[in-house]
Amino acid sequence: MHWTLFVLGAVVSWGMYGPILHKGQVQLGNPLRALLCVGIAYFLIGVLVPVVTLSAQGGLGGFNSGGSLSAGLGGALGALGAVCIIWAFRSGGLPTYVMPLVFGGAPLVNVLFSMWLHPPKVAPNPLLYAGFLLVALGASLVLYFKPAA
Repeated sequence: MHWTLFVLGAVVSWGMYGPILHKGQVQLGNPLRALLCVGIAYFLIGVLVPVVTLSAQGGLGGFNSGGSLSAGLGGALGALGAVCIIWAFRSGGLPTYVMPLVFGGAPLVNVLFSMWLHPPKVAPNPLLYAGFLLVALGASLVLYFKPAA
């Protein structure tokens, strides 16, 4: 049950990510300045915290090339996603449009890629595809009926 608290933390963090990032980008006047700030935050949280924690636990060794490559690629994909969001804002997209599209589309890509990476042993329930349609419909409804700014 405790993992659900971390899921809630990710939902709240990433739900606020787009609007706060957009605000910072506008205030800084240059999307690359915003990206630099994101990189600094990633470094402080994503590098210093695990180095200090692993060091205290004596766990700085034991890395292997396969896990390091996969985890590094995952981090690069996360950073690339941040770059794409910043460029979407730079190109005129607003958080009320960009973020529902990202967070509506990402779960679809996640399920399809996960099914490719770890093929299911039995055929997916047809309701999975109904869920895909409902996600698209839901994102469309959110975008269409969003409150006026």
